[in-house]
Amino acid sequence: MARGLNGSANGSGGHVPTGREAVEARLPGVSNLPPAVAGALAAVVGLRTTVPKDRRSAQTLGTEREGFGALIGDDGLIVTIGYLIMEADTITITDIDGNGWPAYIVGYDYESGFGLVRTEQPIRLKHMTFGDSDSLELRSEAYVAGLGGEKATLKVKVAGRREFAGYWEYLLDNAIFTVPAYPVWGGSALIGHDGSLLGIGSLLVQEALGPGAPAFPGNMYVPINRLKPIFQELVTKGRLATPPRPWLGLITLEHMGQLVVGGISDGGPADRAGLQRGDILHALNGDVLDDLADFYRKLWASGPAGTAVNLRMERDNDAFEVTVRTGDRARYHKFGSD
Repeated sequence: MARGLNGSANGSGGHVPTGREAVEARLPGVSNLPPAVAGALAAVVGLRTTVPKDRRSAQTLGTEREGFGALIGDDGLIVTIGYLIMEADTITITDIDGNGWPAYIVGYDYESGFGLVRTEQPIRLKHMTFGDSDSLELRSEAYVAGLGGEKATLKVKVAGRREFAGYWEYLLDNAIFTVPAYPVWGGSALIGHDGSLLGIGSLLVQEALGPGAPAFPGNMYVPINRLKPIFQELVTKGRLATPPRPWLGLITLEHMGQLVVGGISDGGPADRAGLQRGDILHALNGDVLDDLADFYRKLWASGPAGTAVNLRMERDNDAFEVTVRTGDRARYHKFGSD
């Protein structure tokens, strides 16, 4: 199990937004939503997974996970956020009418964070189409939806389009940050005025307005344009054919201008090399590390998974160097009946 910080990014828990939170001044029988948005809401589904307790993500993400997904195909294909399905052995989809549908994993991309599942039988509901997430700029308006139709829909504004570096060796170049915060965010759908799918909910963030701005809670969405170039390969092969990125198994935090190890994946490359929680990262292969994004870019530029990297570290005010043979994160985790 991963030790150190609880790395849960799970959007389960909380409550589905009430009608008052979702849309303003609703009149009985009258929708305040654009017709195209209202027409797309049936494609937002509930997603529930179970994960064996001996799987490596069970401690940080839980053995029971709940969130949402968006129906994107007539054959029951659904896009969601990947951590909801990581190492899951059962998946249940719930449609807007309350029907339950067993489903299975189709594909998962660690680099983008997208996951794909498909119901064992087609869901006869209108599916969403992909929109152009690049059209969302600062202060653009959109809608966030979970399962439940209009009462589970929230009008939001784009608070930022910027780089996002996650402590779990994850980097997005152009993430979407929205306000106000949607309380059950994992896998929620970011919908444009034309009813198209613009993003998938990943996180609750406390500084949605960006560095240096007053703290204001919001959500981070993975842009749907990030999925488009890899979509067909994920559908047909389940993962990308390109060599996997090198992975260390570190939870890394930025603290007072330093990169600090906040946790280590048990049995992962960093654990085998003897790294510890509290260690400070200074350089990789002789190159000084500026910030978390810089660390990841230099790590991933070092070669494919399996490449050995040299880290200059600090522990208890003592400097040292360590060589770590990187790994493939997909091989570290298990899926289905593995």
